[in-house]
Amino acid sequence: MIPASRTATAPTGDAMARSTAQRVAAALRERIEGGGLPPGTQLSEEALGRELGVSRNTLREAFRLLVHESLVVHVLNRGVFVRVLAPEDVTDIYRVREALETAGVRAAAGAPAALLEPVAAAVAEAERAAAAGDWRAVGSADLHFHRALAALAGSGRIDAAMDRLLAELRLAFHEMPSPRRFHEPFVARNRALATLLASGDHGRAEAELTTYLDDARRLILGTMREADR
Repeated sequence: MIPASRTATAPTGDAMARSTAQRVAAALRERIEGGGLPPGTQLSEEALGRELGVSRNTLREAFRLLVHESLVVHVLNRGVFVRVLAPEDVTDIYRVREALETAGVRAAAGAPAALLEPVAAAVAEAERAAAAGDWRAVGSADLHFHRALAALAGSGRIDAAMDRLLAELRLAFHEMPSPRRFHEPFVARNRALATLLASGDHGRAEAELTTYLDDARRLILGTMREADR
């Protein structure tokens, strides 16, 4: 039996502050990923502190967490800004994505049903959103699909890495002038990938995934270069 003195330890002030900062970071992360705080937006300590009802110290800790996730940057003497991805960032994100997602596809043959079901569910989610013309929701479903592919590897570390990568990738999606033009072609390609996995053709699925990711990377980089002209 655990001694009574250890069964109900109250959280310390530091622990409570960290917990509050994590909740604030989660709220800001959701806004960034949803487009409410687009790349380049300055995050005002005064305005956000008043809106969220937290101290500047709590906000600074939340910002530090988001800096660690590569979602915001601190610019000396200017403040904190939602990160704007450079082309080399996109290239690196896709390089790591390919490694993690193909690892999942290679592990699909031995993956349990509980890991395979989210792949099919994400495809159906994207198709419903496309039929409704909700292209932002299609983008979310696409990220769910790719996270589910990587999750087939059954690795918590891969899952955590994908969560961070896909949050960063949202920043790149905001660079696309037409969400429909970007996401629409990949709805059918997600269905094709899921079908290959379901049929056990894992070699073709891996080859298709590699081509797919390369095509998506080229589309984003092409758009970024056009914007810079």
